[in-house]
Amino acid sequence: MSRLAIPARDDVPDASKPILDVVHQQLGVVPNLFRLIAESPAALEGFAANTSALGRTLDVRTREAIALAVAQVNGCDYCLSAHTYLGLNLTKLSPEEIALNRKGASCDPKADAAVRFAAKVARERGHVSDGDITAVRDAGFGAGQIVEIVALVALNVFTNFLNEVAKTDIDFPVVSAAEAA
Repeated sequence: MSRLAIPARDDVPDASKPILDVVHQQLGVVPNLFRLIAESPAALEGFAANTSALGRTLDVRTREAIALAVAQVNGCDYCLSAHTYLGLNLTKLSPEEIALNRKGASCDPKADAAVRFAAKVARERGHVSDGDITAVRDAGFGAGQIVEIVALVALNVFTNFLNEVAKTDIDFPVVSAAEAA
């Protein structure tokens, strides 16, 4: 059971309701994570704005791969479950690709560089080497895209940490970080 109550949509602050309505329009449901964040209209507004802006970066499959890698690094079962579901059903990642993503890799060479870099940023809390920067640049990522990869890591770290603090009830088919990818 969640350590922080997951409110119903009607029980969140009024300022959060329009954002939850947009989530519902996009996904057909409002996952527990969004209803939890909605307890703070400011946090929900910032999260939604960052999610929207970063949704226009890289490609959707690489963004999902990064989310899976970061969730695995941080041991967040909620985010692993959510992004495995989204990866399989929305972005059509194969189970093999998802397993690679959880290991901080990808079968696509360009995505592999981004995912490896993202996993290292998460694991090392940003303390990457010159070689790490060179590798992601050599794969074709410019400075702006490197900033976007770091921003995606940070966005995912927020949800990983919040879900671990709250022990958010998982409302997707459960995937465990403790299980080998």
